[in-house]
Amino acid sequence: MIDGVETKKLRVIPDERGRLMEMLRSDDDCFIKFGQIYITTAYPGVVKGWHYHKNQFDNMAVIKGMMKIVLYDNRKDSKTYGEINEFFMGEQNPLLVKIPPGVLHGFKCISEVEAMVVNCPTEVYHYEKPDEFRIHPHDNDIPYDWNRKDG
Repeated sequence: MIDGVETKKLRVIPDERGRLMEMLRSDDDCFIKFGQIYITTAYPGVVKGWHYHKNQFDNMAVIKGMMKIVLYDNRKDSKTYGEINEFFMGEQNPLLVKIPPGVLHGFKCISEVEAMVVNCPTEVYHYEKPDEFRIHPHDNDIPYDWNRKDG
């Protein structure tokens, strides 16, 4: 696991009315602080990535569909520099992943329906000066191929 990355298996509580799933609580060991909450989606087969933050931790959970969330440790001073982590998350595997600053991340919708990610970052988004730095999803030096691995 990339240094600083944490996961939390999410508990789904179903009953005859529907279901409840807690994503992140202020008394969780992985909780740092609250910045904002937002939802982002991807259509089947779409890759959104790569990007990273200099100050912000992300806390992501997939609440609809399935996503392949991929992390790449681009922090030269990290003991896990160059390491890649893949997480297959969503309705079939409810999971929260905490992504530290400096770790590149992106995701690909691997379900047959639009997938939906909820993110609870530690910082608010500053429209004039965002803490978000992007790298092209395919044209880069990251040793990762977004294509499906059959076989």
